[in-house]
Amino acid sequence: MVNVLDDRGAGRVGEAGAVPRLVDHSTAALRRSARALTEDASVPGTAWSVDPRSNRVAVVADSTVTGARWDRLVRVTERLGDTVSVRRSTGAFGPFAGPVDGGDAVFGGGARCSLGFNVDAGGARAFLTAGHCGTAAATWSADPAGAEPLGTVTASVFPGDGDFALVAYDGPEAEAPSTVDLQDGRVREITRAVPAAVGMRVQRSGSTTGLRSGTVTGLDATVNYGNGDIVTGLVQSDVCAEPGDSGGPVFSGDAAVGLTSGGSGDCTRGGVTFFQPVTTALEAVGAEIDPGGDTVGTPGGGVSGRPGGISGRLGVVRDVLE
Repeated sequence: MVNVLDDRGAGRVGEAGAVPRLVDHSTAALRRSARALTEDASVPGTAWSVDPRSNRVAVVADSTVTGARWDRLVRVTERLGDTVSVRRSTGAFGPFAGPVDGGDAVFGGGARCSLGFNVDAGGARAFLTAGHCGTAAATWSADPAGAEPLGTVTASVFPGDGDFALVAYDGPEAEAPSTVDLQDGRVREITRAVPAAVGMRVQRSGSTTGLRSGTVTGLDATVNYGNGDIVTGLVQSDVCAEPGDSGGPVFSGDAAVGLTSGGSGDCTRGGVTFFQPVTTALEAVGAEIDPGGDTVGTPGGGVSGRPGGISGRLGVVRDVLE
């Protein structure tokens, strides 16, 4: 399904074999509204993403957005009219790093995160995780005491244009298969990476809450986690997550889709979760999903890279045809 602005666009879409859907706002107009929000209403506890289904920029405000912050948000969104929608979220936005193999726990600098996807980085084995995990510690291990070292951070982005880190394995003998931990004794092989689309069904594996599923609800999300930590280029979903799930894999079938970043709520009440598009992270660090590579070393042991799960791709709505 492709959003169009007029009958001419509908005709072009129909000729291409897709289903046209007439909407009021172009992608360019929605992106202008998103830029206005970034410039005039970026207060801690807010986030927004482009939702082609509603043909609006979906703005979410957590429970901390009150008083002058709420008034500021209302003023800006009212000015932008029906190009935006606003709703509240339970809890407070924050990264999902915890205190203390896709989806398996990794530890560094007193923090617990989740391994995302094992990858090939220029012929060397490595794994992806969240950038705010990568900035918390330079080295990561498979245990809290550091007795089972895994690797060293070679690239990390957070905040700013994403939330992802690359950790290079230290030795040549540990197993690092391109699989996701389904948290029930099984793993799923990951063979490729794909971009997210609104309506896509995804699963997430994490070291705190295990395997969870849900739907992509927005693209090009900007999130203000507070303390100056503003992240752009994320994907919004309704898959729940909790501290410690950060960095864990978001996937659909055998395809890698993203890395868990943060959000609000929990897996009891539900909430809003944001994740880093894996295609963007792979391109930035020069890595690729490699289902054929599974041997990589870690002195003193290793961890299976077992990133996460399954799901279909029904009801996908594409952006406006301009």
